Amino acid sequence: ARRLNCAYQRSVCDEEIYDGEHVDLHPCKKWIEGLRSVIHNFKANNVCPMTCLRKHWMRMCFLTNVNGKIPVRGITRTFASGKTEKGIFQALKDLGLPSGKNDEIEPSDFTFDIFYALTQKICPRTDIEELFKRINGNKTDYLTVDQLVSFLNENQRDPRLNEILFPFYDPKRAMQIIEKYERDEELKKKGRMSSDGFCRYLMSDENAPVFLDRLELYQDMDQPLAHYFISSSHNTYLTGRQFGGKSSVEMYRQVLLSGCRCVELDCWDGKGEDQEPIITHGKAMCTDILFKDVIQAIKETAFVTSDSPVILSFENHCSKLQQYKMAKYCEEIFGDLLLRQPLENYPMDPGHPLPSPNDLKRKILIKNKRLKPEVEQRQLEALKKHMEAGETNTPAIIMGEENEDDTENGEKEAEDKDLNSEVPSSLSEATSDKVTSSVCQSNTISSGKEAECNNSIKKVPDDEVTEISEATDATDISEASDQDNSKKGGDVAEDSEEALIAQYKYESATTNIHPYLSAMVNYAQPVKFQGFDVAEERNIHHNMSSFNESVGLGYLKTNAIEFVNYNKRQMSRIYPKGGRVDSSNYMPQIFWNAGCQMVSLNFQTPGKCL
Repeated sequence: ARRLNCAYQRSVCDEEIYDGEHVDLHPCKKWIEGLRSVIHNFKANNVCPMTCLRKHWMRMCFLTNVNGKIPVRGITRTFASGKTEKGIFQALKDLGLPSGKNDEIEPSDFTFDIFYALTQKICPRTDIEELFKRINGNKTDYLTVDQLVSFLNENQRDPRLNEILFPFYDPKRAMQIIEKYERDEELKKKGRMSSDGFCRYLMSDENAPVFLDRLELYQDMDQPLAHYFISSSHNTYLTGRQFGGKSSVEMYRQVLLSGCRCVELDCWDGKGEDQEPIITHGKAMCTDILFKDVIQAIKETAFVTSDSPVILSFENHCSKLQQYKMAKYCEEIFGDLLLRQPLENYPMDPGHPLPSPNDLKRKILIKNKRLKPEVEQRQLEALKKHMEAGETNTPAIIMGEENEDDTENGEKEAEDKDLNSEVPSSLSEATSDKVTSSVCQSNTISSGKEAECNNSIKKVPDDEVTEISEATDATDISEASDQDNSKKGGDVAEDSEEALIAQYKYESATTNIHPYLSAMVNYAQPVKFQGFDVAEERNIHHNMSSFNESVGLGYLKTNAIEFVNYNKRQMSRIYPKGGRVDSSNYMPQIFWNAGCQMVSLNFQTPGKCL
């Protein structure tokens, strides 16, 4: 067989102009899609040996000469690797076929069974023959039903398979295999299998090491989104540790190409002259990357591996000015990929289920806090009027400080100081006592004067707190650092790092949401978790809450049934506790068992959890 090496380069561009004319990029896209379908055809790359032989046989039948016959010379070229032509001629002769160098074979005489027998003569499967003798003790030239059943259950069946869905082999199933693959009628009547039948079975699709029907998408993808597990990444931008780590745009590409469907973006105000929003682990001594570069990387790689929807989990710490930039980047870069409005058949009303993955195919959803509908509409209208009037300054109603009643359900993202607590009842108490820092940034007005940035620290009302944010809390970090240092013998560098970690204070995500960004949030709307009974009473399927692993585990211990019922209706997100400074992972299976859809893991740390 010959191998064809095909190399191609993907060019990302909107349009190109040659000689003053626009170039049609449609053929280029067709080539890219066609080549990708060939390269990523997992089913074709995992076919069984018998299917490969059939492909070779069909190819040889097509390579006829001008007389419409198969030249013997073509057959010798197919098997020539490591074999002498003399041996091939002798094999053809033994099968009663023309065997001269210049002879020709009638296609009707060259059946697949003849071709298969030819391959067994030229390239015999001595490994299968040895296995056959070991099973029957080298006493007979056949296998009995009992010997075949024993081999299938003890050697071929994966012991990890469910016994109900994949029951053990029995004599009845063994007889079906013999009936299908054994060519000797006498042996078939006696319930015996020859070495030839045994070889045919082992080389068939029925004995494939993987389920061939599951190499491609085979599940029902028309159920509500909450009925699916969603591969999710925690602090996607980090390449290593949670404290003092390096951020990289490339992580988003790698994670999405690996199949992840939910990535996290911790957004902060940029400090440079250009005032570009950045992504970093705020105040945790991590490097930063530009928000717009991440959005571009997501666009390029979001739907290369899968067409399933992608969810962008924003942890938003930006001022309204930079939130507007974030929204515009999403709108301009994503284009039609961004789901701006709810689907017509899936209104965002209580009791209405979420759309399915098929309904959201090749769409990007933004998970961010949202304003109340009436507040959002009022601020959008004010923004529109000022933009139509050509005014350069943003209206005060939009740039002003947040109102406690402006956010939907009165929620605010905050960091719980007792995140490691496994007692769910302590969650609300800790949250109500949370004191957060709110940074207010003024805009440059048309006269050219700049207002100074004022920092205001105020107590956040309990009813204004939304989902618990997944940033790292200082208590957990300090504990983790103490454990690390006790193992490493008090190194000087470790002591200095411990001091920095001890000084770390988390700054909660903002509740002062720009209406333009708020309007982009639809089916992934984070809210403060106020209890399973409250969520059931509200029955709002597009609302979702996040829990760190310790809090989530606490709910599994105390409210397991309620948690499962909650996940039947709406989505939940689990993320690593703050003490995992080294970006280690927890075992996700615990939460998958309860139906938690977004079990976020640190993709930068390989291991059995991934």
